[in-house]
Amino acid sequence: MHRIDDEQRRVRLGRRHLLAPSTRATSAVAVADAVVALHATDAATVFLSVCARLADPGAEAVERALYEDVSLVRLLSMRNTLFTVSAEAAPAVDASSARPVAVKERRRLLKHLREDGQGLDERWLADTEDQTLAALKARGNATGSELSAAVPALRTKITLFSGTKQETVQGTATRVIRVLAADGRIRRDRPRGSWTSSQFRWTAAEPWPPSDPAEARAEVARRWLLSYGPATEGDLKWWTGWGVRETRTALAAVGAEEVQLDSGAVGWVAPGDLATEASPEPWAALLPGLDPSAMGWADRGFHLSTDHRAALFDRAGNIGPTVWWNGRIAGGWAMRPDGEPVWRLLSDVGREASQRIEAEAGRLSAWVGDARVTPRFRTPLERELTA
Repeated sequence: MHRIDDEQRRVRLGRRHLLAPSTRATSAVAVADAVVALHATDAATVFLSVCARLADPGAEAVERALYEDVSLVRLLSMRNTLFTVSAEAAPAVDASSARPVAVKERRRLLKHLREDGQGLDERWLADTEDQTLAALKARGNATGSELSAAVPALRTKITLFSGTKQETVQGTATRVIRVLAADGRIRRDRPRGSWTSSQFRWTAAEPWPPSDPAEARAEVARRWLLSYGPATEGDLKWWTGWGVRETRTALAAVGAEEVQLDSGAVGWVAPGDLATEASPEPWAALLPGLDPSAMGWADRGFHLSTDHRAALFDRAGNIGPTVWWNGRIAGGWAMRPDGEPVWRLLSDVGREASQRIEAEAGRLSAWVGDARVTPRFRTPLERELTA
């Protein structure tokens, strides 16, 4: 069996994730395709992940792709998580992952409506969705609060988990909007405030045309292998949230080839993707929390020391901002209230690495400008650095 060692995996990461300076992209779409999907739970992550990989970084390029060209789109998809993908990749991601999520979201909402006991049912939900879409089309775009003001049904309150310690009363607006977004009938438009804000306006959208889920899973697996391979079956299963059978069927459909990894595990690569790649120039990167390069594998042993996990992850398993040196996570960083990036190295990487990290911090400060970034999921090291 062909062997691909950990050093070659780190070389591939630097090249294919556009982190080495000579590989940086000229467009936000090229970055999204290079990593398949950008984590978008935290609005700032998309901008920070893209700009770390752009030759000429700037928030304007990302905003243009998201809100003017709509060449980048957000989908509630893999692992029931919000991702940003290119419009070209969106149909495959939608059919393979977003559609099942949308079905579950609608089923869950209808269950809560029935259990509330007010007689709210599928007809009520359909009527409320129609009224919400009509109000949105009349306005062009609107926040959730503005839609609630325009559509009385969205102000309906329901009781969740009645009779339990978790009993709570919630409005239906957020849940109805979430279902409409999951179905692709509305999408996030420009937020209120800067690019770091998660207070989005909403605008009407057209769902992606339906396609065969098995073919879509094969296409997603092919893209993922080209970006993250070699990787294990478990890595792909974790990243996508698919079941074992779906994962194995997708690997077989795409013609994935087996390789041996340094860990002793069997890895997979895209067909014919066995050639050894030359190391790029030395590189450093400051990547945000939940960046794809840190979240692309279930087993991160080839680029992350187990000794670093306690400092860099929160209790839910979300990784915070990371400092990279030549394909390894070497530490973490944060932004102080005055905008200064600060970092701490958890590995001894030498003088050259420190100089290049300093240069990356300067590059980050230059394009971020007056914006301030605080990760939604805060980790022990990030909190220490901003204290």
